Amino acid sequence: MLSSSSISHHQEQNQDQEVHFPPDLFPPPPSPSIYFRQLLLSCAHSISHSDFTAAKRITTSLSANSSPYGDSSERLIHSFTKALNLRLNPPPNLAINSNPTNDLILQSSYLSLNQITPFIRFTQLTANQAILEAIDHDRDQTNDIHILDFDIMHGVQWPPLMQAIADRDPPPSLRITATGTNLDTLRRTGDRLSKFAHSLGLRFRFFPLLLPHSTNNQTVDDVISHLSAVVLLPNEILAVNCVLYLHRLLTDREKLCLLLKKIKSMNPKVVTLAENEANHNHPLFISRFEEAVNYYTAVFESLEATLPPNSRERMAVEQVWFGKEIEDIVTNEGDDRKERHERLLSWEMMMRIAGFRHVPLSPFALSQAKLLLRLHYPSEGYNLQVVNDSFFLGWQNQPLFSVSSWH
Repeated sequence: MLSSSSISHHQEQNQDQEVHFPPDLFPPPPSPSIYFRQLLLSCAHSISHSDFTAAKRITTSLSANSSPYGDSSERLIHSFTKALNLRLNPPPNLAINSNPTNDLILQSSYLSLNQITPFIRFTQLTANQAILEAIDHDRDQTNDIHILDFDIMHGVQWPPLMQAIADRDPPPSLRITATGTNLDTLRRTGDRLSKFAHSLGLRFRFFPLLLPHSTNNQTVDDVISHLSAVVLLPNEILAVNCVLYLHRLLTDREKLCLLLKKIKSMNPKVVTLAENEANHNHPLFISRFEEAVNYYTAVFESLEATLPPNSRERMAVEQVWFGKEIEDIVTNEGDDRKERHERLLSWEMMMRIAGFRHVPLSPFALSQAKLLLRLHYPSEGYNLQVVNDSFFLGWQNQPLFSVSSWH
C-alpha cells in the first residue's frame, strides 16, 4: 500500500516527465468562413489551370454551404459562387452581357446604395465641394457655371450643389451637360433637376448627351466623338465630373489617355475623379479574383455592421448592385469586362500624362466628409484617410473609394 507521501512523490515525478507539445503543432481548425473562403480561392485556382472538373466539384460544395440570407461571409461566398457557376456554365448560345439586369431593379438598387451606404454620398459630397471651391476661387459676377457630368444616372449628386449655388449673391446660372445611354432616364433626370432649380429661383439649363449603348462596353472612341457636341461658352466656368465612370473605358488605356487629353483641351477649371480603390483590372484571372474577394469582403462586412439582419435594401444592394460587379469581374474576360477598377496611383499617372496637375482637397471638404459619417453612418469601422491630398474612404484597414481633384 502506497502512503500519501509516496503517491504525491510519484505524481510529481510524472508531472516532471509530462510531454509538452509546441502550441502550434495542433492548431485549431479554421472557422467555417475561412474554410469556405479558401475553397473559393481553390476553385479560382482550378479554373486558372483549366481543371474545370475540380472547379465544378468545389462550386457544388460552396453552393450547398452559402446563402444570400446568412451572415456577411455566407452572403459573400454566395455571390462569388454564383459568379463562378456562370463562368463554368455560361448560358448556351447567349453572351452573358446580352442578358443585363432589369433596368428598373438596377436603378432601384442604386438609389438604395446611395441611401444606406456612405460610398456614393462620400464621393459626390467631396466632388461637389471641390467644384464649389474651384468656382469660387476666381469667379467674377459675370461668370456662369457649366458642369459636364459623365454618366449622371439619376442626378442625385446635384441638388446640394444647386442649393449652394442658389445661395450665392448674386447667383450665377448653371448649365449641366449630362451623358448617359438611356434617353428616357436622361430626360427624367433633367426634368427633376429643372423643377428643383425652379423652386430655388436658379437659372438652369440641362442638356442630355446620349452615348451609344451596346451589349459590350462603350468604346473610348464613342465618347471622344460625342464630346464634339458639347457646347462651350466663353462666359462659363467649366467643371468636369467623373464619379465612378472612367474605369469602364480602360479596355484601351492609350485611348483613355487621349480622352483625358481631349477633356484637358476643353480647359476645365476642375476635374473631379472618384473611383473604387481596387485593382480589378489585372489580366490574370486569379489575381483579379483574389483582389475582388478581399475588396468585397470589406464591403459586405460594412453593410452588415450598418444595417439590420433582415434589411431588404441591403439584400438588394448586395445581390443586384455589388452582385453585378462581382459577376462582371469573375465571369467575363477580354473586352467583355466592364468593371475595370484601378487604384488611385494608376489614375494619377494617367491624369499627369494628359497634362493635369493635382489640386489638394481642402480641410473643409474633409470636415464635411467626417460629418457625413458621424451623422449618418456612425459605425466605428468606417475610416477616412488623406493621402497625397486625396481622400480615401475605407472599412477597417481596407480602402474602398478614393476622390481626387485636378486642374
